Amino acid sequence: MTPANSVTDHDECVHVSALNEYLYCPRRFYYQRYHDEMGTPYELVDGRSKHENAAQRGDWINERYLSDSSLGLHGKIDIIESKDGVLTPIERKRAESGGYYTNDEVQLAGYCMLLSNAIGEPVNVGYIYLYSTDQRHSIRITEDHRQAVTKIVDQIQSMSATNIPPLTDNPDKCDACSAREYCMPAETAKLEPEKAHGTGWEDEI
Repeated sequence: MTPANSVTDHDECVHVSALNEYLYCPRRFYYQRYHDEMGTPYELVDGRSKHENAAQRGDWINERYLSDSSLGLHGKIDIIESKDGVLTPIERKRAESGGYYTNDEVQLAGYCMLLSNAIGEPVNVGYIYLYSTDQRHSIRITEDHRQAVTKIVDQIQSMSATNIPPLTDNPDKCDACSAREYCMPAETAKLEPEKAHGTGWEDEI
């Protein structure tokens, strides 16, 4: 199994983990991308850990990096399980809450799409493994998942440094957000109430 396209597609492609970040909060993702609020961009962190020669252990293939310009995606699959000739990606999550969310499913769908294009076969199922419960959950990848991936890739590729996404519609997400000192949601809502219109921060003014 080889990557669908060379790693040189990196700059044009969206990292699969960005799908999750963007779905959680586009505004937080914006500050990660353009203002380096985490110190080191996640793209670089991941780039340092690419492995072109995947480790094979039993029925598992560890850390397979794939890139596909036709999908506009690149990323490293944590584990690929191989059973009876069927390859299934596994995404591992800390999941302190004990559960997984829609954004996790969309991220997994991105990996399934990359793997499908790489091997030339449908990949319609993936697993989310939760460290907190030591359980893995089978996720059937639907057309809705695939459309969500394509839509988010388009939205991310259309982003610009001059166009800041609106405030989140769930202020609870802001409590422990690493981008809060840049985003300043409460201050923005008070000083520019028009930017809070239609968001969860409208009620916080």
